[in-house]
Amino acid sequence: MTPLASHLIRRIASEGPITLADYMAECLMHPQHGYYSTRDPFGQKGDFTTAPEISQMFGEMIGLALAQCWLDQGRPARFVLAELGPGRGTLMADALRAARAVPGFTEAAELHLIETSAHLREIQKKTIAAPLTHHDSIGQLPPGPLFLIANEFFDALPIRQYQRIDTTWHERQVGLRQEALAIGLTAPVTVPELEARRDVADGGIVEICAPARAITAEIGARIAQSGGAALIIDYGGWQSLGDTLQALKGHSFDDPLAHPGDADLTAHVDFQALASAAAPASTTPMTTQGVFLERLGITARAQVLAQGLAEDALEAHILAHRRLTHPEEMGNLFKALAIYPPEGPAPPGF
Repeated sequence: MTPLASHLIRRIASEGPITLADYMAECLMHPQHGYYSTRDPFGQKGDFTTAPEISQMFGEMIGLALAQCWLDQGRPARFVLAELGPGRGTLMADALRAARAVPGFTEAAELHLIETSAHLREIQKKTIAAPLTHHDSIGQLPPGPLFLIANEFFDALPIRQYQRIDTTWHERQVGLRQEALAIGLTAPVTVPELEARRDVADGGIVEICAPARAITAEIGARIAQSGGAALIIDYGGWQSLGDTLQALKGHSFDDPLAHPGDADLTAHVDFQALASAAAPASTTPMTTQGVFLERLGITARAQVLAQGLAEDALEAHILAHRRLTHPEEMGNLFKALAIYPPEGPAPPGF
């Protein structure tokens, strides 16, 4: 039993069942035992590998896409360049390196990272060779045009799950069964957001992520008022349906209740909810990561990089390109959405 599991069992025994949102928040960000508070989870030595860690090409495409947005919006002399949940800082480092090819972009950028993990903040400072400022929330960003990246950020935000039983909705919660963590249901609850969901069969589950909607609403309001663009890449679909809560430990799937604090917890992102929350800013149609990267020119970039490689290095490079773009790899599982000023030019790739 993990230290956090013992803590949660004592808490639930004393206070009663907790929401899945509370459970996820404790598992990921508990100050002493939370997953992100205590380790570097990325790469082969961690529990999962994100797109920027697979190949430099991913961050390069993102950086050039934002630079083009900056050009399309008249080259603002000063702007906020931000990333939500920057991991090790690899994506931003690659994006800045590529964007230096666009005269004036990096000189006008003020770099701000939204990161709550003190451990990851130190890694980011070492990875990114540029002055930067850390914040705990997006509300702390300074004013001005906002050009923002969010890669595999929204999937880690706490969700609540609701299950339809006959004609009523019940919230799924974490309680105790025989002194072990277990999922149970509340009495019927009223959820205004679900009143129009006629597509959910008896026993079906819908997930709602209130923090994702609030953050996206703030991003959309900022961009609508001051300009900029946000590129959101994550795994999910257009509308939530089904139980998607999952745990990853040692690059393998795990029971979400088995190792609280020692496994990563995520859920699929509801892109329809993000698009709705971004108003009054405009949003692009959701597209797959593979199509998005191909439209940005990742294959041409891959061919250039391949010219200097041979044998094992070349094979690894080819496999990285495939992993990022192929429909059977990350290409279709991950989706992309952009937020941009009302009636402004849509970001490239969409």
